[in-house]
Amino acid sequence: MKLLFINGVNLDMTGVREKGVYGTQTLDEINAEIAAHFKSDECEFFQSDIEGEICDKLHKAKADGIILNAGAFTHYSYALRDAIAAITVPVVEVHMSNVHAREEFRHKSVISEVCKGVVCGFGKNSYILAGESFKL
Repeated sequence: MKLLFINGVNLDMTGVREKGVYGTQTLDEINAEIAAHFKSDECEFFQSDIEGEICDKLHKAKADGIILNAGAFTHYSYALRDAIAAITVPVVEVHMSNVHAREEFRHKSVISEVCKGVVCGFGKNSYILAGESFKL
């Protein structure tokens, strides 16, 4: 199985910013743990702060499943929503924090409706739970 993990805006700062929310591990360290967990699968990792690059990655995805942490784009990017709706590869929306226990603006996702499911609040394990959902 091929899994594509996409991280959006500011997630390259994981381990540096808001450690109480996102933890102390860097995104590279988290990706290494994810790859180790899915060692019998093919994992690809991509991160960009640029909305259009994420849309391009979604359009060109050659994967069995996509795990997407869009960061703040989750709450307002209709471009990402439309990119997800345009492809046949299933996408699971992921957040490390419980967005429903945070600021009001984080409670609304414009991409959830076009995703297979949503996993939030389990830290780095949110990615693993989302990836495992493709094996059910």
